[in-house]
Amino acid sequence: MRAVVYDRYGPPDVLRLEEVPMPTPAAGQVLVRVAATSVNLSDWECLRGTPLFARVGGLRVPARRTLGSDIAGHVEAVGAGVTRFRPGDEVYGDNLGLKGGFAEYAVAPESALAAKPPELTFGEASAIPQSGAIALQGTAGAAPGTRVLINGAGGGSGSFAIQVAKQAGAHVTGVDNAGKLDFMQSLGADEVIDHRQHDYTRTDERYDIILDLVADRSVLAIRRVLADGGRYRWVGGSVSMLLRLVTAGAVTGRLTGRRLGMLVVRQGPEHFAPLADRCVAGDVDIHIHRTFRLDEVPDALREIGEGRALGKVVVELA
Repeated sequence: MRAVVYDRYGPPDVLRLEEVPMPTPAAGQVLVRVAATSVNLSDWECLRGTPLFARVGGLRVPARRTLGSDIAGHVEAVGAGVTRFRPGDEVYGDNLGLKGGFAEYAVAPESALAAKPPELTFGEASAIPQSGAIALQGTAGAAPGTRVLINGAGGGSGSFAIQVAKQAGAHVTGVDNAGKLDFMQSLGADEVIDHRQHDYTRTDERYDIILDLVADRSVLAIRRVLADGGRYRWVGGSVSMLLRLVTAGAVTGRLTGRRLGMLVVRQGPEHFAPLADRCVAGDVDIHIHRTFRLDEVPDALREIGEGRALGKVVVELA
């Protein structure tokens, strides 16, 4: 089968398309014939090997040769003990542990997959798992009267988070680059900020929830714009930022009644399927910025890594 592989950390140029052996599902696993795989910031981080925690399992060389965790496709075969799926079923899920989605076939644990809603295309379904779980968990607590700020709101997780928070009745501020301001407003953001022109931490505004998908401000600066009892949830950023959160952030939070910490995203269908249901109902839109072929995976990753994507980027296989 064809797969996009890499053997060292670096820019998209280190990726190559080659023939590799077909994987075989072990006990509790499912072999999926991939129809679509969405691109996440985690793919970019694992490609580059930065931040350092992106190298977990492979400090010098990548632990997995093929990236891509959010997959959608048909069940080709099942391993021993699999009871929920059989060959031919349409499935989707977040295969973060094994990855392998940028290939014609991928092996995933049965527990990572859900039945694909027939109302969604494979591309749409692949856009949901990781970004949807982050959006739902990152905006938990949003309600009428609350103020929510999403840093990096123009990307995949952010585009879902804006809609989820707005539906909860919150006042939503989206932060991203100038090319995404109109897009964030179209999703329902009440206010938008170009992070290159304005520092959202230097304002008189106070936010009850900050979902930070970029983490480009200091702990003290963030604390300054958190309301009393407010919650800061960090998803992406550097190791140094993580260390500051678990040290200075924890101390600052206890002293001020604010909570600053990393969002440990819970995985599995029970955490992303609720968003898929809302997409099927028409309550949340899935915005696919561009689709790429398997041989265009390097370009798809650049689209994410260089911050150009409005919503999700998807790789589709014929």
